Amino acid sequence: MPTPDWPPLPEAALEEKFLAATGPGGQNVNKVATAVQLRLDVFALRLAPDAYHRLKLLAGSRMTGEGEIIVTARRFRTREANRADARERLAEMVARARERPERRIGTRPSRGAKLDRMAGKAIRGAVKRGRGRPDME
Repeated sequence: MPTPDWPPLPEAALEEKFLAATGPGGQNVNKVATAVQLRLDVFALRLAPDAYHRLKLLAGSRMTGEGEIIVTARRFRTREANRADARERLAEMVARARERPERRIGTRPSRGAKLDRMAGKAIRGAVKRGRGRPDME
């Protein structure tokens, strides 16, 4: 099923905060706030109830009680790269939540498959019975 092109995340629903990062960058890390903490107000997206539930499951502990998803990006050395990374990860999460999973069609095993399974169980049971103590008679 091809994924539809969803509209980009609304800027009004996003809030950015720059933090001091850890990781690559040398002494620059101590001086410049390059990590990005991106907050998304989920209610501003106006998702369908089932998509909201999927997004809540995908976000896990990144979703707050107030309905915000917090994504922190500190993988790169520059603000711009971390900003793009955070936005991309957040957009991907929302797009995955909007996709409806394909319905599973339940199937039943055939009669022959059931008989084969029961025969295998009988053979296995006989092997296990043979491991017991021998009769003294």
